[in-house]
Amino acid sequence: MTAYLIRRIFQALFVMLAMAVLVFAAVYMLGNPVDALLSPDSDQIERAAAIQRLGLDRPLYEQFGLFLWNAVRGDLGTSFVYGIPAIEVLMLRLPTTLELAVFAMLLALAIGIPLGIIAGMRPGSFAGKTIMAGSILGFSLPAFWVGLMLILIFAVTLQLLPSGGRGETVQVFGANFASLTLDGLKHMILPATTLALYKASLVIRVCESGTREVMSQDYIRFARAKGLGFWRIVSLHIFKNVMIPVVTIMGMEFGGLLAFSVVVETIYAYQGMGELLISSINRLDRPVVVTYLLFTTVMFVVINLVVDILYAVLDPRIRLSEESA
Repeated sequence: MTAYLIRRIFQALFVMLAMAVLVFAAVYMLGNPVDALLSPDSDQIERAAAIQRLGLDRPLYEQFGLFLWNAVRGDLGTSFVYGIPAIEVLMLRLPTTLELAVFAMLLALAIGIPLGIIAGMRPGSFAGKTIMAGSILGFSLPAFWVGLMLILIFAVTLQLLPSGGRGETVQVFGANFASLTLDGLKHMILPATTLALYKASLVIRVCESGTREVMSQDYIRFARAKGLGFWRIVSLHIFKNVMIPVVTIMGMEFGGLLAFSVVVETIYAYQGMGELLISSINRLDRPVVVTYLLFTTVMFVVINLVVDILYAVLDPRIRLSEESA
């Protein structure tokens, strides 16, 4: 187990190093941030001072080496636009995206689990076929189109929900939360629904296949022969078995909600990490862009590492197959 753990940690470190190289190279090609920070009327002396202050006058390899050394120490640079450490800029937006992701995940589970179980228990029925067809539609529709259609229907036509923004918030432990106010919840419904659509479709698929597998087991037939009711069988046997793959998959998908909420937050002007990334790219704020990309990379690597370790603890066959390979 120790050798397996060490091997997985080294693999994770290699992935993060490779990603750091790719991120730095990609961000370096965005352009010269001095052009975005200074007025077009600035003279050469002001431009030279700004380039020196930002460290852009150094060779590229020296900039990367300094960036890598500072990143190991937790210093990802100072935002060109905000003038504070880039990690602080990101952490100020993290609660917003985290709150939206949690709300979307709960919505996806609330929709996907019951529909998936119904489709798995009645695979040949009209309801089962309709649910599975709807899940295919959820996989296929792009998030930006869904967001625009929801705004058109519920905000413009019906005027039931706001079309953008966060609404009223309440500050708790230094972070602003919209879910603690009625106005904030109204502003969260449309972006959370847009994010939850794909995840709900995934949950439906997982629950449907898991339910069909469980329904074919002998202990389900035995439970029916004993006279157990429908809801008793669902709660005691089907739900518990189906939730094992659901929890595993949605744990991985939660990182995707945090990292890939860029489109949804941009459409709804929801001031989270995704909206920050777009504005930082437009302003050529390299430290913030690099911090965002590295944060999401580390998040995915850590989640994968934890899942691999848990699998190895729960199922020794995994680490034994790794050792034999």
